[in-house]
Amino acid sequence: MFFNFLHFLLTIIIIIFLTTVLNKKRREIRVRFILQLLLIEILLAYILLHSSVGLILISLLSNIFNKLLTFAFSGTEFVFGGMYKYKLAFFFITALCPIIFVSMLIGILQYIRVLPIIIITIGTILSKISGMGKLESFNAISSLMLGQSENFIAYKNILYKIPKNRMHNMAITAMSTVSMSIIGSYIRILSPRYVITAIILNIFSTFIILLLLNPYNINYEDDINIKNLHENKGFFEMLSDYIITGSKVAIIIAAMLIGFISLISMINYLCNLIIGINFQELLGYIFSPFAWIIGIPEKDVLNAGSIMATKLVSNEFVAMIDLKRMSNNLSSRSIGILSVFLVSFANFSSIGVISGSIKSLDKNQGDTIAKYGFNLVYSSTLVSVLSAAISGIIIK
Repeated sequence: MFFNFLHFLLTIIIIIFLTTVLNKKRREIRVRFILQLLLIEILLAYILLHSSVGLILISLLSNIFNKLLTFAFSGTEFVFGGMYKYKLAFFFITALCPIIFVSMLIGILQYIRVLPIIIITIGTILSKISGMGKLESFNAISSLMLGQSENFIAYKNILYKIPKNRMHNMAITAMSTVSMSIIGSYIRILSPRYVITAIILNIFSTFIILLLLNPYNINYEDDINIKNLHENKGFFEMLSDYIITGSKVAIIIAAMLIGFISLISMINYLCNLIIGINFQELLGYIFSPFAWIIGIPEKDVLNAGSIMATKLVSNEFVAMIDLKRMSNNLSSRSIGILSVFLVSFANFSSIGVISGSIKSLDKNQGDTIAKYGFNLVYSSTLVSVLSAAISGIIIK
């Protein structure tokens, strides 16, 4: 564990360099908050991955999600009949269809005003701990609860007056978290303990990267605030909206998987034909230094680098499927660290999702975010690297 900690210190130095190289206001970096967040994050990683309390908490949350999935499957089985029983279209039915049910539950929590209370309460606490503004702190929680594209609807009445640097922060946060509606799908592929750990660590990692990348001082009392996260819709209108939203997400993910997996298969064939190794093996060589940085054992760095690159150029689901396929050739430590790395929306396809969502609400802000495209992927990937590296201190 001591060696892991030394490796982590080296990783922190590399992350600080890679982040601050884009920062033109290095003197404004608030070191106290960064150290504070790092200590909290390491403590949380230890509790979640090593302590008996953490294991009980993970088990409890996992059981809740598994129970929700059983409810979701009752509706799926009615529509698809024996396909579920005989494992036909298994991934779509078991991993993607539950998104519709969970999306509906989120809508109900939003309607009865439980979700706004959670967002504002936790967001306020996070703002005090992180030194970030209330806007970014609320956004970190609302992105997790509402989803990457739906999240910005909550801010539609104030989007026009949000400064560009803070809009940039909100977009990075949306790419660094995941939607609550998709978590059930993730735990069908990865171990629940790593999925839940990643979700929590990513919130703190995002704040650390933002404090290094885009520091600013703000009067807490004068901060842009959200006074109302509740939309005035009828119950069944709201229910229908969230069911449709969930179904769109499931179909979009399915379509992207078909497209990206097919594309990667074709590129693999062409690379084999031209240079004698497939595309994913080539990516493995390119990304192997980053795999080593997050604590992957040397014997696994090529496979790990390939999986990390696949997430970046396609999406996390394609990479998770690859991780599951390669799991017999990877150590348990590598699987754990990679699992944490994969749980986020940090990939190139997310740029279009976020900028399109914002543009539908405010054209100018949408155009601003589109211009930040590469920076968003770069920064949110560093968030994943940091979370994975922190988990690497604890995972044996």
